[in-house]
Amino acid sequence: MPSIFTVSGYKVYFWSNENNEPIHVHVSKGQPSPHGTKIWLTSKGGCILANNGGNIPSKELNELMEFISAQFFIICDAWKKHFLTEEIKFYC
Repeated sequence: MPSIFTVSGYKVYFWSNENNEPIHVHVSKGQPSPHGTKIWLTSKGGCILANNGGNIPSKELNELMEFISAQFFIICDAWKKHFLTEEIKFYC
């Protein structure tokens, strides 16, 4: 489970066993959690909230989603390297 970023105390990470799903990240305060918030990346460089399992407050969640969108290419590159693929499947 690689951690990609830590921003404002939140870890942004992948779970290693999810390579059949479209590209997404999980976000948790402090340590990674299986119940963390899940955010899909879109083919246009944005992101969509899948679920807020980490109960991140709205203001912080919006800021995190803006940050994740701004790091789109870095996240895509990390996904390709971690899952050893050149092709990325997007949620939409």
